[in-house]
Amino acid sequence: MQQAEAQGDAPRVAVGKTHVDPARIRRERIATRCVCCGNQTLKSSPAILMPFVAHRVFGWEPALVDESWGLNTIKAGHAYSVCRSMFCADCEFLFLDIRFSEAELARLYDNYRMDSYVALREFYEPGYALRNAGLDSGINYVSVIEKFLEPHLHMPVSVLDWGGDTGKNTPFRNGNTAVDIYDISAKSVVEGARIVQKQEAFAKKYDLVVCSNVVEHVAYPARLLCEIKKAMHSGSVLYLEAPFEAVMRNNPTDPHLVKKHWHEHINFFSKKSVMTLIEKCGFKIIDISKNEIELNGKSGAVFMVACKLK
Repeated sequence: MQQAEAQGDAPRVAVGKTHVDPARIRRERIATRCVCCGNQTLKSSPAILMPFVAHRVFGWEPALVDESWGLNTIKAGHAYSVCRSMFCADCEFLFLDIRFSEAELARLYDNYRMDSYVALREFYEPGYALRNAGLDSGINYVSVIEKFLEPHLHMPVSVLDWGGDTGKNTPFRNGNTAVDIYDISAKSVVEGARIVQKQEAFAKKYDLVVCSNVVEHVAYPARLLCEIKKAMHSGSVLYLEAPFEAVMRNNPTDPHLVKKHWHEHINFFSKKSVMTLIEKCGFKIIDISKNEIELNGKSGAVFMVACKLK
């Protein structure tokens, strides 16, 4: 556990702006550098890891501390898993200090939004099961994505959806040469799509690689994007989509002071940090747009980016 600090903007993690290639940052349990740009000068503020995530990833359950514990200097009450909200002012990137391992991410997303996942989350977050039913129906703006990408593609195309779940939200799913899905959730895919493993995807190469609403979930997004490059040829297009979270829209300079809880999304992007990440990973941006969306009755926004290999 990390030592609690006074309220407000906490001391910076390190002194001096020392940047490194984010794809080469060593994997850390607690990040000491920006995992987007490699900057070592970060702002931070205390936060809580939501009980559902702490339980599913680590097996940690909230504890009720009372007098029977015999802790004379600890106040009674519920104890939750503490963490920190980290903010890089250089690239305007907000992230959770805890960086999950691949095994921990596999535990979190195994059978994603299916029975065991929903039951545990409903226990901690009453009402989630009903909300999940709406989320499971898929997004309502696939046609917007296709319109955004069409000027940069020559149809028909082979498609790889990296982290594509069942494939229900994959653009250009109909009438193309191939639609392959790589995903750690181990769920069945929709008709017309098929599951592939990494090595098969790397050997095949694709005209369009989709990475939609994935980079906000992973510990080291630069490593992910550098891995995706192996599935691309010189003319391939990568479509990257990431949420533009409300806390980033409403608090662009100090979002870490507002972000007091962390759930599945452990990376929060600004336009600058999205562009920084993509360019540092060896891509050139050919189009970028902010799309206002409504999903499951809630309004929001996402960044839509089309890019190619440099």
